[in-house]
Amino acid sequence: MKTVIVIPARYASTRLPGKPLAKISGQTLLERVVRLSQAAANGLKNVSVVVATDDDRITQHCKEIDVAVLMTPLDCPTGTDRVASAVRQMKDKPDFILNMQGDAPLTPPDFLRTMIEAFTASPCDAITAVTQLTWEQLDKLRQNKLTTPFSGTTVTFDEKTGNAFWFSKNIIPAICKEKDLRNKSEISPVFRHIGLYGYSLDMLEKYVNLPESKFEKLEGLEPLRLLENGYTIRCVPVDFKNRANMSGVDSPEDIARAEKLIAKHGELL
Repeated sequence: MKTVIVIPARYASTRLPGKPLAKISGQTLLERVVRLSQAAANGLKNVSVVVATDDDRITQHCKEIDVAVLMTPLDCPTGTDRVASAVRQMKDKPDFILNMQGDAPLTPPDFLRTMIEAFTASPCDAITAVTQLTWEQLDKLRQNKLTTPFSGTTVTFDEKTGNAFWFSKNIIPAICKEKDLRNKSEISPVFRHIGLYGYSLDMLEKYVNLPESKFEKLEGLEPLRLLENGYTIRCVPVDFKNRANMSGVDSPEDIARAEKLIAKHGELL
């Protein structure tokens, strides 16, 4: 089983131009993501890391931090398309491709390892990471959605197989008799989706050639394209274990937030 962790790194960004090269507590965003990915691959057989970019400045930086890099077209519509473009250039094709978000510098390496190990044990169309929310975290998510309704994605899935039923920007499932459940446990029944995806080689190529689907457009969620076309996505639970937790870096404000979290919780490596 051959696995490649591909990190899409696009130079252009409306809110943060040159985002992969932005510094966060002394390291570039891209270097942080690369080091986390390399840590995940360390000790695993046939796992490699490569950056997929569209800019010579990022290519040069990849040489400086000693990571493989492949040049992809400027007009890739999504990070997944950029990942697919990089994989097409590989002579030795991988069995499993893990799309490591290039703007997620606080992703614990064990999340990637868990996904790789889960796919290796039982290959599937696609795989993604999810985390179960405490009631406190759920309350915070609900509060955030009052002002930013499209922040945070939740998911429901079959607990036996892990196969996803649905992803939504609404909080799912709805909870009857919530007060009773709160009295029984600190953990809610809601799972938040983490933006990490892994694909079989065949599924990745199929995915980027499928048209954007109806509910994918409405929700703004890529995984719905697979579900709407009859494919499966296996959800793999992971746990932040009180480590720093934030979504992607998209603005100078996000950089400041990441630096505060690193100062509070410490480095992941």
